[in-house]
Amino acid sequence: MRTKEYIRQAITNYCTQQHVGALNPHAVLFDMDGILYNSMPYHARSWYETACRHHLNCTPELFYLYEGRTGESTINELYQTTFGRNATEAEKKSIYEEKARLFSKYNDGEPMTGAAEVLARVKQYNLDSLVVTGSGQLSLIDKLEHNFSGFFKREKMVTAYDVTQGKPHPEPYLMGLQKAKAHRYEALVVENAPMGVAAGVAAGIFTIAVNTGPLEDLVLLDAGANLLFPDMMTLAEQWPVIMEVIRETQGD
Repeated sequence: MRTKEYIRQAITNYCTQQHVGALNPHAVLFDMDGILYNSMPYHARSWYETACRHHLNCTPELFYLYEGRTGESTINELYQTTFGRNATEAEKKSIYEEKARLFSKYNDGEPMTGAAEVLARVKQYNLDSLVVTGSGQLSLIDKLEHNFSGFFKREKMVTAYDVTQGKPHPEPYLMGLQKAKAHRYEALVVENAPMGVAAGVAAGIFTIAVNTGPLEDLVLLDAGANLLFPDMMTLAEQWPVIMEVIRETQGD
């Protein structure tokens, strides 16, 4: 169980590092895969099988470390590692299409356990919810309204189609701030991937990591996570404590 002291220290450290007086969130920027949907095992499987067919050096675990990159960036990284060059446009197009077909075949579309509860907490505190994802999988993006009706608006989403540089570059979360009409200290990030955590931190946003995958906690902490929780249900349970400490520190 995360204590108030743990949360208070994290917020104090953030405010000191960012040279701001207090956190004052009115928006929460959610990653999608591994946070809202239990889709990462299917992403990893489809990436790994596609990469092996093209004789690209990789392991299944690698794609959890790459999570958050755009598809193009992932393919270029694999080509650089294997062949010492970027993939051609034709290679990127065909490989991503192959991976997307496999993902659509394997993915069951199940929301992440606890995601609905976190979103309900966010709404309870009158915070805006936005999606910031490196995904270009329309099959998942189109499901958001069905699974989480009333929480997300397409015009306030940031996807692989909206950015030129994916995570760990801060551009996706900086664009999320723009769409939320928020300063960095007026938002929270909820992420499960080290590159996503790094992107949120690079954008100067208080970043909450939720370790829903197979990576060690230390990987997410080393990426700069301000808080770490083991799953979305625990985050939902602790959300009132987080908000209570935020209010208390605003008065310090």
